[in-house]
Amino acid sequence: MAEQQQFYILLGNLMSPDNDIRKQSEEAYDTIPGQTKITFLLQAIRDAACAEEVKTMAAVLLRRLLSSSFEEIYPGLTVDMQTAIKTELVTSIQTEASPNIRKKVADIAAELCRNLLDDDGNNQWPELLKFLFDSVNSDNVGLREAALHIFWNFPGIFGNQQQHYMEVIKRMLVQCMQDQENPQVSTCFHLKLCADTTLTNMQRQLALEVIVTLSETAAAMLRKHTAIVASSGEFKGDCNAVAGESALDRMACGLGGKMVLPMIKQHIMTMLQNPDWKYRHAGLMALSAIGEGCHQQMEAILNEIVSFLLLFCQDPHPRVRYAACNAIGQMATDFAPTFQKKFHDKVISALLQTMEDQTNPRVQAHAAAALINFTEDCPKSLLIPYLDSLVQHLHVIMVAKLQELIQKGTKLVLEQVVTSIASVADTAEEKFVPYYDLFMPSLKHIVENAVQKELRLLRGKTIECISLIGLAVGKDKFMPDASAVMQLLLKTQTDFNDLEDDDPQISYMISAWARMCKILGKEFQQYLPVVMGPLMKTASIKPEVALLDTQDMENMSEDDGWEFVNLGDQQSFGIKTAGLEEKATACQMLVCYAKELKEGFVEYTEQVVKLMVPLLKFYFHDDILLIGALTTSESMPLLLECARVRGPDYLTQMWHFMCDALIKAIGTEPDSDVLSEIMHSFAKCIELMGEGCLNNEHFEELGGILKGKLEEHFKNQELRQAKRQDEDYDEGMEETLQDEDENDVYILTKVSDILHSVFSSYKEQVLPWFEQLLQLIVQLVCPSRPWADRQWGLCIFDDVVEHCSPSSFKYAELFLRAMALSLCDTSPEVRQAAAYGVGVMAQYGGENYRPFCTEALPTLLGVIQSPDSKVKENVNATENCISAVGKVMRFRPECANVNEILPHWLSWLPLNEDKEEAVHTFDFLCDLIESNNPIVLGPDNANLPKIFQIIAEGVANESVKSEDACSKRLANVIRQVQGSGGLWTQCVTMLNETQQKAIQDLLNTA
Repeated sequence: MAEQQQFYILLGNLMSPDNDIRKQSEEAYDTIPGQTKITFLLQAIRDAACAEEVKTMAAVLLRRLLSSSFEEIYPGLTVDMQTAIKTELVTSIQTEASPNIRKKVADIAAELCRNLLDDDGNNQWPELLKFLFDSVNSDNVGLREAALHIFWNFPGIFGNQQQHYMEVIKRMLVQCMQDQENPQVSTCFHLKLCADTTLTNMQRQLALEVIVTLSETAAAMLRKHTAIVASSGEFKGDCNAVAGESALDRMACGLGGKMVLPMIKQHIMTMLQNPDWKYRHAGLMALSAIGEGCHQQMEAILNEIVSFLLLFCQDPHPRVRYAACNAIGQMATDFAPTFQKKFHDKVISALLQTMEDQTNPRVQAHAAAALINFTEDCPKSLLIPYLDSLVQHLHVIMVAKLQELIQKGTKLVLEQVVTSIASVADTAEEKFVPYYDLFMPSLKHIVENAVQKELRLLRGKTIECISLIGLAVGKDKFMPDASAVMQLLLKTQTDFNDLEDDDPQISYMISAWARMCKILGKEFQQYLPVVMGPLMKTASIKPEVALLDTQDMENMSEDDGWEFVNLGDQQSFGIKTAGLEEKATACQMLVCYAKELKEGFVEYTEQVVKLMVPLLKFYFHDDILLIGALTTSESMPLLLECARVRGPDYLTQMWHFMCDALIKAIGTEPDSDVLSEIMHSFAKCIELMGEGCLNNEHFEELGGILKGKLEEHFKNQELRQAKRQDEDYDEGMEETLQDEDENDVYILTKVSDILHSVFSSYKEQVLPWFEQLLQLIVQLVCPSRPWADRQWGLCIFDDVVEHCSPSSFKYAELFLRAMALSLCDTSPEVRQAAAYGVGVMAQYGGENYRPFCTEALPTLLGVIQSPDSKVKENVNATENCISAVGKVMRFRPECANVNEILPHWLSWLPLNEDKEEAVHTFDFLCDLIESNNPIVLGPDNANLPKIFQIIAEGVANESVKSEDACSKRLANVIRQVQGSGGLWTQCVTMLNETQQKAIQDLLNTA
């Protein structure tokens, strides 16, 4: 007892304002064994005679002890002691009179439960789950609050049973949201709490986060409780502005615009008409936030919104004008390019006028930022008519702000204007040439003279601007300045060691070098030794991560580059994102060098591969997750191409380093966007490396992974069908399910890509391996499957026929009937895949497929001759049918009445959409002309003018290009006619100006 009393004194001293007493007490506390601490702390918490502040301190210390030292202490306790702790915590929650202490004990229970969840997701404290459910249904308000607090602190409390308990959890939350008799419970899950200014900022944000999370994870349920969602408009206040805007964005995306826009539109309109500028500002910021989630609904009323929005560019208050520019910039991104096409005249005029607001530089700068957003996604043809006006305004402002920089040191507007100039040049491309000399001297002057530390960002943006203008105007115009610009960049680069790691110039320099590489091409190779060191350093940045409690978080700031993921209100996962964007940019630039310089980059391929391959397992920060994955994936085949110059042994060695990592990433990557890029990269690598690049272990692992992906595809479809029977199913959920379906289908296309690369490399020897997937592919082409399944199932069988014949015929009974039915399917994509299949059967399939080609021909002709065969959605399928008919006549003439079909086939040419099939048709056309086919040439070559038109149109539409083998044959046909005098004149006069130019281009290049 005396020891316990001494411990109470120690707890009191730990809160002493005297630093010396507190430090001595902390040292004494640290010497107490862990098991003893738990006993004393629990006793203090349950001692009714103990002062509340001492009990509070005991609760905080016990939670920290379980958080920081659980593994060192808890497993060493006896089973009876562990059971006693659990029982004591639940009893304390049930009997504690003080709401504050009860909340602290709930924190401890949540922390202990978090640690008692094993690696398989089994909750080793099932009694707490029962307590949760009992408490939520209890008449005791305090118990209901405590249960919700535990759930909020540790949402993963249900572990691997979460799906099992999902209906119970949803009912629990709905019940709490509808608890009108006890507002202290219901408001925990009601947005009115967010507007309660008597609560702390953190409490309001946490309450909002609950609703937002529900909108993302249980949207259909929440859509039934419209009053809660409607209350979101009440969340306001300067301190919570960022949280409010983020919540609106996420809720709009989660719940869908159909529900959110009507509710929030009236709130926003009321705020925009309020005489208090703060409400107008908040309304405009809210409008900016909902564009992505309410895209479809807002697009329908965009005229009304924009007309109203532009009025606020003239608002009396600068903060409102600032918010109007923000909304314009955000909408220019969210609704591009529709926004630019509809409102280019009004928006450009309003922004240029707002940029003249000399008395409010922040408004000026934000107008320039909005102009950047607008021009980035503006079609070039729309921007050109405004180019003179844009350039004049930007030049006047740039000159004025340069003077301000020299006289007053102000730079904010100049930074944005420089970026605006870069954006305009980037969109205008060669049309910017006349304005090049107007800007380049001033921009070079800034780079040469803006050397002070506070001007680093301006200098970096100016470097970016110069390189973008150079890329826009092209090598010829830029070359006179190229040497001077390169020297400026080199000087900055050689001073790199003096730059701090977070110097903004670094990322701008990295991107500028890559643009210079694009401009100079092979001439850039000489600069690689200077460029690569800093680039590799930036690409090799490793982020700091940390597990933090709330008090630690308070000492760290997002301004320092830290971002946090809340794991409950007592613990967060922090990642220092500073440098990650630069890392992703640097990786992109490495890919650019590999792409542009090819074998000229070979010296660096090994170190770049060693950098890139581990990034397949690297989880970038959310905003740049895809950049990292896209870059890493894209780099693999490019680096292999670079390495080819060093011979097959070096190439194989590099591929082996990549291959295992790529296959493992395909098996483990959870993000579907990232996964699809990795699969695409792997397929490209196999095509590049060819037969022999995969060993037996690779094939075994790859087969298992692809089988898993296909099985998962079918399972996900079943789950989506089950969700459509759910009581919460509504239109919003259907949109979500369709998005999920599109993601799944995209992964299916990548499975097809990989199989295509394997078949094309290994031919029929890979068929025994493929048989483990065969029944799953057959399942895809069943008539009951969705059209996308049937399309890609047929594509896979097309590849089997094309690359693995004649052996492929042993599987014919599994897919021929499906292919025959698919030739007249209602889906054009399915018809296209089936028609392509007939073509490859004729070309590669062999004698066994002859009956099927004969049988399919009338159906193909019927599809081609149907009245709607040439409408936009059908044209690709129809062109594949035309090509397939051509292949049957060319490779299986015994299956067709060639003389009867040829005149019709000639009338269907050229193919303009499917460039690959167009080349096949031109090849066949050349065969027919070179063999003097009388039906094609006509009596006395009467059809030659028509043939000239077909060839001219094909060249003009780029259906046939100079690098295609048939282009030389077509050019020879034309040259033969050229020498025939009158016939040549007759053919040429039938052509329009574009077609005549196309014929001349063909003669010049082929």
